[in-house]
Amino acid sequence: MPLDDYTEDTFTHDGKTRTVYRQGDGPAVVVIAEMPGITPNVVAFADRVAAAGFTAVLPHLFGGVPAAVGPSVVPTLAAACVSHEFTVMATRRTSPVIEWLKALGRHEHERCGGPGIGVVGMCFTGGFALAMMVDDAVLAPVLSQPSLPFAITSAQKRDLGVGDADLARVKERAAGGVGVLGLRFTCDRAAPAERFERLRDELGDAFVAVEIDSGKGNPHGIPRMAHSVLTEHLVDEPGHPTRAAVDQVLALFTTRLLVPAE
Repeated sequence: MPLDDYTEDTFTHDGKTRTVYRQGDGPAVVVIAEMPGITPNVVAFADRVAAAGFTAVLPHLFGGVPAAVGPSVVPTLAAACVSHEFTVMATRRTSPVIEWLKALGRHEHERCGGPGIGVVGMCFTGGFALAMMVDDAVLAPVLSQPSLPFAITSAQKRDLGVGDADLARVKERAAGGVGVLGLRFTCDRAAPAERFERLRDELGDAFVAVEIDSGKGNPHGIPRMAHSVLTEHLVDEPGHPTRAAVDQVLALFTTRLLVPAE
């Protein structure tokens, strides 16, 4: 089973207890799964994180049995959409679940040591890495195809899924040298180009965008509907842009968490 090499634990904050899976040694990297939860492909990415010299930390936020084969997205998404912990439509709001995730991040930093932690959010949780950046412990935030709030209106397409006070703190930290890495496919409507434009507007050079061509006739044959850069649509071959994106994420963690920042 994909999680056989992971230890299972729980973490409680503000009365909320969730299961957490860990593997590896070194500074912590919190890998926040996309819908429908901790799938085999999410675990495979976490395995890479652990192999690169980090403690991969997977909180179980939603979904059924972790690492199950072929879980359904629909019931998981429906449950998350009606949960008060996830802000899926409103603009200029931070999802309440971020408070639990920030507490987990601080706990893992204390537990694992190092200068700080990395965070990877994916799809539904993509923007959570940005919101967690409010905490000083987060030194390497990665936003993979950030999809909240759902991109229906023009305002929602440009929204970053954080409240105004949190965004001000994120900008302050970005100006202080904490860079943000964002990943998306160019034709992905769930993680629209407008959202990355807003990140550039707000963070300037501190935001590094990796936008992989998924348009018609692209040289790597990436389907137009490609969405999950690090998991479902990863082509693990040297020279492929998705493999290059994984390598860039791991390089960010190495630079920020293993090499002392000046």
